[in-house]
Amino acid sequence: MSGGAGSLVQRNRVLLGFLFGTAFLWFAPRYATPQRIAIGGTISLVGVLIRAWATGHIVKNATLTTTGPYAHTRNPLYLGSFLLAVGIACATHWLAVLLVVVFWITVYGPTITRERNLLRGVYGDAYTEFETNVPAFLPRLTAWKGPAGVERSGGFSFPLYLRHREWQAGLGFLVALGWLRFSPWR
Repeated sequence: MSGGAGSLVQRNRVLLGFLFGTAFLWFAPRYATPQRIAIGGTISLVGVLIRAWATGHIVKNATLTTTGPYAHTRNPLYLGSFLLAVGIACATHWLAVLLVVVFWITVYGPTITRERNLLRGVYGDAYTEFETNVPAFLPRLTAWKGPAGVERSGGFSFPLYLRHREWQAGLGFLVALGWLRFSPWR
């Protein structure tokens, strides 16, 4: 996507995701079973935990974060959101999973590319080395230790997690699972 329509989608991706999720949750409960909810809920919980871990490390617009989950994937917030959405979809129907994947590729694929280009411009060689050693989406199993000779700091910060209001993703997860399980449309 490029130009006006693509830019509009990129700027409104959170709103679009919310609208997509709301429409999905309106129609999905009839397909949810306790077993599917347990499987999908587990996948979503992993996504919520990845997002929480990431927001306790990232200092937005201040430094290139390469610690915590960022030592495994350059986009742990997007990975966590993807798992959260796929898990909720898994709780219902395989077509829902397909729709989530298509939505994700269409909306977030270009966002990841745009942000990568922006970070290359801001952090230069440091980002290039980070990009060379840490995958964009699917995580590496071992943590990248960072550039040789450069001290890295910054463990998980609970105040930072709270400042980013990431608890809202966990709350949304619980509401979505509750809706799928106890909806009057089941």
